[in-house]
Amino acid sequence: MRRPALLTAALALFLAVLNAPAQNTRLPDIGSSAGEVLGPAQQAEYGAMTLSQLRNYGYVLDDPLLEDWLQGIGHRLAASSDKPRQDFTFFMLKDRQINAFATLGGYIGTNAGLVLAADREDQVASVLSHEIAHVTQDHVLRAVERAERDSIPILLAMLGAIVVAQKAGGNSSGDATMAAVAGAQGLLVQRQIDYTRANEAEADRVGIQALARSGYDPKAMAEFFTTLQAVVRVNRGGERERTPDYLQTHPITTTRIGEAKERATQLAGRSSFASAGASDNPLIPSRLRLPGAALASAGSGQFGWARERLRVLSADTPAVAIREYERMRSKGPLDDAQQYGLALARLQANQAGAAAAELAPLLERHPGDLWLSLALAQAEARSGKAEAADRRFEALLARMPRSAPVALTYAKVLGERGGAAAGKRAQAVLRPLAASAGDDPVFQETYARASEIAGDPVRAGEAYAEAEYLNGRPERALVQLENLKKRSDLDYYARARIDARIAAITPTVLELRRQGIKDEVLDDR
Repeated sequence: MRRPALLTAALALFLAVLNAPAQNTRLPDIGSSAGEVLGPAQQAEYGAMTLSQLRNYGYVLDDPLLEDWLQGIGHRLAASSDKPRQDFTFFMLKDRQINAFATLGGYIGTNAGLVLAADREDQVASVLSHEIAHVTQDHVLRAVERAERDSIPILLAMLGAIVVAQKAGGNSSGDATMAAVAGAQGLLVQRQIDYTRANEAEADRVGIQALARSGYDPKAMAEFFTTLQAVVRVNRGGERERTPDYLQTHPITTTRIGEAKERATQLAGRSSFASAGASDNPLIPSRLRLPGAALASAGSGQFGWARERLRVLSADTPAVAIREYERMRSKGPLDDAQQYGLALARLQANQAGAAAAELAPLLERHPGDLWLSLALAQAEARSGKAEAADRRFEALLARMPRSAPVALTYAKVLGERGGAAAGKRAQAVLRPLAASAGDDPVFQETYARASEIAGDPVRAGEAYAEAEYLNGRPERALVQLENLKKRSDLDYYARARIDARIAAITPTVLELRRQGIKDEVLDDR
């Protein structure tokens, strides 16, 4: 009886913090002090902590190809937003509920379910542009400011809920803990924002303008709103929980769809003028005529691959994903993207030979495609064709020397192979990414494995510790670094790096301990 009570307490705490009424229809005062409660550095810190905690509990889908695709869309939209210099971090969650959210520091999360519900990339972009607008128009920050005025410690509430959930049963109650934390995190990132109707209208208006400026189809916003409305009709008669989370925080009405269509029509009219050669970009002289190719859609052409990769990686198991594709095939032939998904599911299910056989003809139809090439190289490596795999990887690396998906996938395959030679090659492949991917836990984990098999235990230890920190486990990172510091073979530079990292992580761990939050794994030892 004690466990449900504690879980309920955790969720109730968040409801109390984040469930203020959202009926205000007035626009925020121009003189709002948004930005004074939390400075830019604190906002970024808050957003990074939210992401690390989501990683800690296994909700984030860290995949190099999907991240590259999502960041490409997001940063294109952000560059066309009202605040093009604002930093944004876009990440994907495994959850198949239709949802997306923005939190402090420009951190924007997208559920796998939202991409699976979309028919084209423009629709995904329309949701991201809406969430970007919530950040650029300071809606997120003003929500936190309101909470601050009410003396509600949002950050401590989040940490407290995590502690309560963990104490509800520790490691033996994984499902209960995950459920409690999922609810707590969900309420934090979705309902802390508590957008007013005016906020939603402004985010639609500003977002659709950025969507059009980025080259995406502005009609996509109304299209996706209509799709979401159809989901509600299908679920009619069910409980609130059956309504997609996105609709609980971003209600869709007929009026809202109509306004989105009207704005799209207006923007399309401007685009027609632009297609005749003129541009509405104030930075481009009015007399300058642009070729039609310059106004082509901003779509990456990767949506099909991305959606099917998400379908596989968000499934409970590879076997479940395979059955999902078999059901699709029973209704009609699979298209190329779906065939890629099925092959990827077979690869994940340790059926590398079957995966390679399905991927080879796909690559012939789409020569040079990165998604197919990487999957085929992985399948070849895992089916005993190491030389063929290496040739394919090396060719990709020569073509795209700074591509994170290529380097990380190749290094992972080398790590699976093992041996000092493979480890050293993996280190060399990853080294060019070190400056830009230092805050990526996948990079740190892959580099740690490469260093380990290359016979470089110090670098391996540092990278493993950094991965723990980025995955929301700072105390474990500190313990690993303290143990690493005891090694007798450390040179001056390694010791200086480790000391600096210990000094940076220690305040975070001390603050968590001060709030009574400890790492349950370390605490049980």
